[in-house]
Amino acid sequence: MSNRSKSPNKAPGEKLAKAIPAENLGQPHADLRDEKGKLLGAIVFKDGQWVLGLNGKIVGDTDSAAHVLAIIKRAAAMLRAQGREVQLVFSVPLREAADKEVAALGMSFEQFQARLEQDMSSKGAATP
Repeated sequence: MSNRSKSPNKAPGEKLAKAIPAENLGQPHADLRDEKGKLLGAIVFKDGQWVLGLNGKIVGDTDSAAHVLAIIKRAAAMLRAQGREVQLVFSVPLREAADKEVAALGMSFEQFQARLEQDMSSKGAATP
């Protein structure tokens, strides 16, 4: 018998992904999960930036809590429109930071979210 064990889930020649230490991820503030609990998206706060990850990849960072919260809420809405069951949970500090930010602009979070949706939709329509 060989001392070498093979992972049954690993294809020949496939490298295993290295785990990222939890302290390097940042402070979690939101997660988007499917009906089986699989993580689809998340927001963490790290080094003064809100970091958005979707489908296992970092898609961007910003100092705007309102922007990142609106984006992940849009992702959840798009998945629900496709008939997928998803759950979005976000922290009170994230929502409070977003509300404070948009209040300084003289609007509610819902107004900010609608404006961002309109901006994103119009940019998407202009892209060939």
